Amino acid sequence: MAIPNYDESSIRVLKGLEPVRQRPGMYTRTDHPLHILQEVIDNAADEALAGHANLLKVCLHTDGSISVEDNGRGIPVGEHPEEKSPVVELVFTRLHAGGKFDKKDGGAYAFSGGLHGVGVSVTNALSTRLEVEVKRDAATHLIVFSGGDVITPLHEVSKVGRRNTGTRVRVWPDATYFDSPAIPMGELIHVLRSKAVLLSGVTVQLTNEKTGDSREWCYQNGLRGYLEETLEQPDYIVPLFEGQQYAPADDDDYSEGEGAHWVVAWTADGAVVRESYVNLISTSAGGTHEAGLRDGLFNAVKSFAELHSLIPKGVRLLPEDVFARASFVLSAKILDPQFQGQIKERLNSRDAVRMISAFVRNALELTLHANVDTAKKLADYAIKHAQARARSAQRVEKRKSSGVAVLPGKLTDCESQDVTRTELFLVEGDSAGGSAKMGRDKSYQAILPLRGKVLNSWEVHKDRLFANQEIHDVSVAIGVDPHGPGDTVDLSGLRYGRICILSDADVDGSHIQVLLLTLFFKHFPRLIEEGNIFVARPPLFRLDVPAVGKRAARKIYCLDLAELEGAQDKLRSEGIKESQWSVSRFKGLGEMSAEQLWDTTMNPDTRRLLPVRYGDLGLKGTETIFDMLMGRGEAAQRRTWLEEKGNLADIDV
Repeated sequence: MAIPNYDESSIRVLKGLEPVRQRPGMYTRTDHPLHILQEVIDNAADEALAGHANLLKVCLHTDGSISVEDNGRGIPVGEHPEEKSPVVELVFTRLHAGGKFDKKDGGAYAFSGGLHGVGVSVTNALSTRLEVEVKRDAATHLIVFSGGDVITPLHEVSKVGRRNTGTRVRVWPDATYFDSPAIPMGELIHVLRSKAVLLSGVTVQLTNEKTGDSREWCYQNGLRGYLEETLEQPDYIVPLFEGQQYAPADDDDYSEGEGAHWVVAWTADGAVVRESYVNLISTSAGGTHEAGLRDGLFNAVKSFAELHSLIPKGVRLLPEDVFARASFVLSAKILDPQFQGQIKERLNSRDAVRMISAFVRNALELTLHANVDTAKKLADYAIKHAQARARSAQRVEKRKSSGVAVLPGKLTDCESQDVTRTELFLVEGDSAGGSAKMGRDKSYQAILPLRGKVLNSWEVHKDRLFANQEIHDVSVAIGVDPHGPGDTVDLSGLRYGRICILSDADVDGSHIQVLLLTLFFKHFPRLIEEGNIFVARPPLFRLDVPAVGKRAARKIYCLDLAELEGAQDKLRSEGIKESQWSVSRFKGLGEMSAEQLWDTTMNPDTRRLLPVRYGDLGLKGTETIFDMLMGRGEAAQRRTWLEEKGNLADIDV
């Protein structure tokens, strides 16, 4: 087979919006066009959040287009001082161009959901046509795009009153980029309704020209009315708990205006409703702000119960005991939110845990001590849940107790036996294992240090596996015997719900990951199918940033060089000089302190944990790749593969 040339002509530079059209899934959801529409809706909502708009209109037109209109300030139409193009054109044609990066002295948007500057430019890139009509400076201006390119330059259409301002964006999504061209009405209604809830006093309208239907939402009662309406009059254990707190101008830890508004309801039955938002952006996958709410609720209830000696001897309260029947709507305001990915489903900002936990705990403790009877009901509910959980764990232990193998001596086990909570970390090296033991949460996290590299078990028969001590220890620790893809296997002995591979962020660590993944894929495939195997991602770099203004000193962890460069670019944009921060590189997990290891790789609220799945190749395709990579007689095939794919590797030197 001819080897393709790899020379200077092989390098292609994607310009403008071309990267979006090449890989749309990296920037947005591609199952339907709702998310590219949400980018426009979010921009209109940000105008309302900033206090400049009180009306947001969405219309589904008969020709398949969708328009979003607000009565805000209108996108600037003048020429950009550096780029020498109209600002409205830059916003829709340049990635990473927008008005939400400047946070100094408030900026144009002190708090906003869109922070990446790729939102509406992605909308433009994935649309056959896009029209922007701006009312600003006593005139109506129009610019038209097709496939991301300007086809009608910005021009003035008519004169209007100086106070008549706003933006109207009409989008024709390109169906070739989406699995379905239809907008899911249920999801769209939920998005618009939630905007009205979070923007108290703002009117949100939806019109469907195809059906003639129109809807309007305007909530004066905010989050409380929304949660009560969604729960449909359930049996409340205690009255709703509502609170809000935002940092004042003289706060030492947080920027002025940062904080949250929340409503929590504990119900005896029915479905649990949990919705969270950051700067009006729906975070359906949760994140650190939800972790802060959970932590604050738990600590307040636990503190009250301990103060009044309500907890029976031998009962240990856990966060899930307080949170199990809690419904909530949480709206957080974060000055510089860090989301997981462009679609912003999950908040990753570490400071949000501490901030919201403190605000919620203080507010709930005041409420509990002011209403002792109600507080005792809530504490009693949490205690009963803890007792039921303990009884369930004991029943499981009785079924497991006969014939259990002797656990490995180097295994540092956890206290809990609830498989839905327990985690086992397979840690590279004894020194890292020591830090992990000190940094873990011993109630549900166990540590098994591995000495050296595990045997390549791809061509080892399962009956011979236990001749290797490391593999023997792994199998006994997890409580499952080796098996093949088609074997019947008993998983009732599984001791940990999550089995996490934790190795150094270097080439040797990657090799250990591959060897362990080979072991699990070949000899424990049911654990992969059931979603029990994970890979922890420790950072390679740490940025130490000094205190600047009201913002306290902080440590920023970066997985790789790309994240490090992105973090440094962000610090520069904040006006911090390069000489003020320092960069450290971790040579391995053994160099990290217990606190650092907990914060970056073991704390469920801040860690990065990747679930192991078969992916697009499926079982058979994955097996073929493993056979080529790990088989002893496949050296020639591996060499060919390396010649073809070697340029894709990141070399660690």
